[in-house]
Amino acid sequence: MPEAGTGVRTLTGWGGTSPSAARVVEPVDADEIDDALIRPDGPTPPGVIARGLGRSYGDAAQCAGGVVLDTRRLDRIGPIDPETGVVEVGAGVSLAELMRTGLASGWFVPVTPGTRQITVGGAIAADIHGKNHHADGSFGSHVRSVTLATPSGGYEVGPEADADLYWATVGGMGLTGVITGARVTMRPVETSWMVVDTEQHDNLDGLMGALERVDKDHRYTVAWLDCSARGRRFGRGLLDAGDHATSADLGGRRPGDPLAPPGESRLGLPPHLPGGLVNPLTVAAFNEFWFRKSPSRSGRLRRLGGFFHPLDAVANWNRLFGRRGFVQYQFAVGNEHGELVARALEALQVASTPCTMAVLKRFGPGDPGPLSFPIEGWTLALDVPVGPPALPAALRHLDELVAEAGGRVYLAKDSRLDRSTFATMYPRLADFEAVCRRVDPGGILQSDLSRRLGIRSDLAR
Repeated sequence: MPEAGTGVRTLTGWGGTSPSAARVVEPVDADEIDDALIRPDGPTPPGVIARGLGRSYGDAAQCAGGVVLDTRRLDRIGPIDPETGVVEVGAGVSLAELMRTGLASGWFVPVTPGTRQITVGGAIAADIHGKNHHADGSFGSHVRSVTLATPSGGYEVGPEADADLYWATVGGMGLTGVITGARVTMRPVETSWMVVDTEQHDNLDGLMGALERVDKDHRYTVAWLDCSARGRRFGRGLLDAGDHATSADLGGRRPGDPLAPPGESRLGLPPHLPGGLVNPLTVAAFNEFWFRKSPSRSGRLRRLGGFFHPLDAVANWNRLFGRRGFVQYQFAVGNEHGELVARALEALQVASTPCTMAVLKRFGPGDPGPLSFPIEGWTLALDVPVGPPALPAALRHLDELVAEAGGRVYLAKDSRLDRSTFATMYPRLADFEAVCRRVDPGGILQSDLSRRLGIRSDLAR
């Protein structure tokens, strides 16, 4: 069967760092995927990896000199079972499409990150988490089964069917096989709106204490931190705690599109912006505005899009950082190591690195995936532009602190972790590699990330 779309292209992650060239193939069915993975009549390519909408921040969906399978044409959405909420979807279906379909009949995705512009396949491969992890866990906990194409054949796996392969796939960054489809359990909702309580806190201690408190009463919680604030205001921020609105909350109102303003008509940025737009002065001014615009308020109705995906209102917002791009550094540590949140903010201030966004959440217990990111405790995500001379050393220092605390960095966001630190952060790497060798003995499945981190130690590099 002919390939749906091919060509050598230069790819980057959402952060715009570490570009590499690969032959991109756009398969329309499993036969084309099998052809790329097995290739019985030709030489083995130097690596194959799947790619969805390209929202991994680093190099997870790149494969220099190899083949990248663009899965977006695997976009079928089946009917949602009205009793169980289970829906069968192709791996290339975006969360945006799945939300639109589900909300029409009273269903919402079980987990969503800060953007809905990711595919279901990517959500499983990165085991995405959201504002409700403390209550509902990661995306992988809501998947009934996954169809997987591997160099050794096809599999249908789930928590009770080849659980080792399933949990290696959940959070496995595409290295166990190409996800072609999944059965996902949706969440029933009464309306398409949220009821949100917002709290302003003048310092980090107050904010972290409040986050622990509201987690007990709300399904969705998140805090934004002002990385520029110092002194008595150090770590000040805003806390949002939300739940799905009921019909009684709406009082008969149905105003507008629940997924707007981040919807089909979005603002866009030109492709070439000067890299100096993000600097300490502009970031400090933005942080002051953002803090002041959201005073404490209870019971406010908010659209789903504005609550879950505010940045989706601006297409290609990553261009704000210019040609050199940016790093999102996200780590997780246990409850007993919450002081690392303050130490991370201090490290960026000492390095004179402007941080455009700092998002703090709490995790509940993690799932069994050996490369899955969440562990019970705290997680902080920091957006920082590439360029400040002291940034690499500051991030290496944070790596050391996180590793010493038994924490880890999120692979879906990573673009610069080294091999030894990665192995320390993910002590079950050998378990993961054993599953990979079973389904991919020849090491066909590779990515720039797996090569950089030395995943599959049995392969010659």
